[in-house]
Order: sequence, then structure tokens, then C-alpha cells
Amino acid sequence: MEMNAWVVARPGTLEATRLPVPVPGPGEVLVQVEVCGVCRTDLHLLEGDLDVHRPRTVPGHQVVGRVVGTGERVGVAWLRSTDGTCRHCRRGDENLCPNSTYTGWDADGGYAEYLVAPRDYVYPLPDDYPAGKLAPLLCAGIIGYRSLLRAELPPGGRLGVYGFGASAHLTAQVAIAQGATVHVLTRSEDARRLALELGAASARGAYDQPPEKLDAAILFAPVGDLVPVALEALDRGGTLAVAGIHLTDIPSLNYDRHLFQERDLRSVTANTRADGRAFLEFVAGHPLTVETTPYPLGEADRALRDLAGDRIHGAAVLNTTA
Repeated sequence: MEMNAWVVARPGTLEATRLPVPVPGPGEVLVQVEVCGVCRTDLHLLEGDLDVHRPRTVPGHQVVGRVVGTGERVGVAWLRSTDGTCRHCRRGDENLCPNSTYTGWDADGGYAEYLVAPRDYVYPLPDDYPAGKLAPLLCAGIIGYRSLLRAELPPGGRLGVYGFGASAHLTAQVAIAQGATVHVLTRSEDARRLALELGAASARGAYDQPPEKLDAAILFAPVGDLVPVALEALDRGGTLAVAGIHLTDIPSLNYDRHLFQERDLRSVTANTRADGRAFLEFVAGHPLTVETTPYPLGEADRALRDLAGDRIHGAAVLNTTA
């Protein structure tokens, strides 16, 4: 039995193909894909920004689907497995496990009609929620949630959000629901309009200064040039969290302008399953507006081109039934 799928054939080339339907191994489930979100990480993999872990891998790690045989609706996210025994895992930091593996990088992902995933790493999902609205929560939402934790925004604080794509538009809503004042800095006029519609206090250009000093900021755009810009916007004691898996080179920093007065610069590395569960629990009590641009699975290449060209409104999603 075969299925439709896409593989990264070589850097810059996403190839449509037919593959055998995968067979689950011990501790794994076979998931029939309903929807797979399109993530900037998929674009980094396609463009060669990330090292190849597995030739001709099926990308995609924001998967909503049904377990074959039971019909249970589950989500398959970026973190696929950890060793559970290293010192990072033992202290609760499984996202730092040196033996971790990732969906759509180390194993075939969701740009296909089926995939297999370890049972212990899938999330149960509600049946009464549109699959297209759930998919972006599984990476864009979870990573944004961890980034917000890493930014250490104080209660009622002022948060700067640099870039306003799939992850940022969800994270901003979480922060607003928690009582924060959110200022969005992004190059896209359409994204600035969306930010204001979702409750941001201001929306300006990516290199502009916000209208007030920030207690914390999150950099979602993979643009190293924005690191000193965001650091300079921080108030004393503020923290900048860099959310992406890939970032262009950071220019030289001036200690007095960018780091003195106890400003912190932090990276964000994947997420733990505890992050995922906490975020999905939060969303259950605080429904988010999830803006999506849908594509049929057969147009995954166009979806990634549109993502690269900043032509996506909110998050792009691939529908296997479209």
C-alpha cells in the first residue's frame, strides 16, 4: 500500500513522490494525517540551513491525525524522542537531550498521508475543533509558549514581539490573555494590521523602537541583525529570547548599549512534553484566534515558496483531503 508524500530530495528541492505506508514499530502508532502545519523550520531544512540528518526525509511536524485502528485524534509535534536517561532528561530538560530526535528531520513527518510516531510523544487532541486550527498549535504554539517562559515576562509586563508569523501571532495572544502589554515589530504591513486586530498595543516596523521600554522581548524572525535592535529596546533587567532554530549571524554588540544593566540574551531550544501539555491546557481555557492559509497537500511546494516570500497570513496548513 502506497501514499502520497513529499521529500527533501536535495537542498532547494521538494519532490512529490509515492512511498509505502509506514509500519509502526514497538511503542509506535500509525497516524492518518488530516492536516500538517507548514513551519519555517521546514523551510530551513529545505534550503539547507539545517544539516541533513536523514536523506530524502518527509518534512512536517505539526500533524493532526487519527490513530489507525482506534480513531483517536492526536497531535504529532517536533520533539519525537529522547533517551530519558541523560542528566538533562533526569532534571526535566528533555529538550536539551543530546540523543533527541525530531519529526520531519530524523524521521518522516507529516507532508504525507500517513506517518508513524512514538506513542509517548503524541498529544491527545479534541474531536470538536477544526484540524486546521489545531495544527499550528503543535509547534508554532508550543515553541512560542516556551519562548514566552524563557523571556521571563513579569506579570502585567511590556513584551516586544519581533516578527509576526505563525508562532508570534499565537504567542502574542497568550501574553495578552495573561495581562501583558504587547508591542509588535515586523516588516509586514499585513502582519501589523493583524497584530492590532488581535489586541497588540502597537505595531511598528521591525527596526523601529517600540513606544516604551520593554520588560521582555521575543525574536521570532530568523534575522540576527534584529538582536541588537531588540536588546536596545529592553528596559533594565529585561530579557530577549530568540525563538528560532536558525538565525543569521548576529552583528557585534556594544556592551553598554545592549547588555549592561543586566539585560539577558537567551536562546530557545525545542520544547519539553510538559511545555506542550501546559500550552494545550492553557488553550483549552483561553481559545486563541488561529489565522491560517490552507493549501492542499499536493501544493506543499507552493506553500513553502509563499512562506519564504512572506505571503502567508498567519500559519500555512496542508490538507490531505483537499
